[in-house]
Amino acid sequence: MRGRDVGRRQGSADGGRWGGCLRRRWNDRQGGGEAPDRGPGGPGRGQDPDRGSATVWSLGAIAVLCVVFGAVLALGQAVVVRHRAAGGADLAALAAADHWAEGGAAACTRAERLAAAQGVRLVRCAIVGDTSDVTAAAGRGPFTAEVRARAGPPGPVPLGAPDGPRPAPPAVPRAPAPSVPGGVEQPERREPRAASR
Repeated sequence: MRGRDVGRRQGSADGGRWGGCLRRRWNDRQGGGEAPDRGPGGPGRGQDPDRGSATVWSLGAIAVLCVVFGAVLALGQAVVVRHRAAGGADLAALAAADHWAEGGAAACTRAERLAAAQGVRLVRCAIVGDTSDVTAAAGRGPFTAEVRARAGPPGPVPLGAPDGPRPAPPAVPRAPAPSVPGGVEQPERREPRAASR
């Protein structure tokens, strides 16, 4: 046992059996010769100032890609919340307009139940005659979207309304067609002229 300890101590003093093997492998990879001089500053200093810069650039590129990916995800979430709010507002407005005859409170209660079934909150509900006007909200925090929707019965839209038909342009009077006896217009006859010299 004592001989083994002595061998270990001697091996550690001169690089040891494994140290020499590793040094030879290093030299074979580097093209032979002595082990590289790492300089006074420690391992890797003084040789190549750009050593490891690819790692830094790779980490920077990965960080930029992560930020861009996060921004795209946030934008997608905002669009989804907006569509959910718009669909819920449209359906709630249709439900309120369908039940306007039961009274404003009953129609708004029906609209609120339908909005909750769609996963949105009813913010405002107003019934004016047979037309409903509702506002629904979806999402939380920075991804909150509110959408307003109106619904009513189909029917004629008054002229000049923003979404209604435009008034027809005034008619331009036409000159009356010449009346011809017998109802058929005859082409004019022209007599040939004599050539003058």
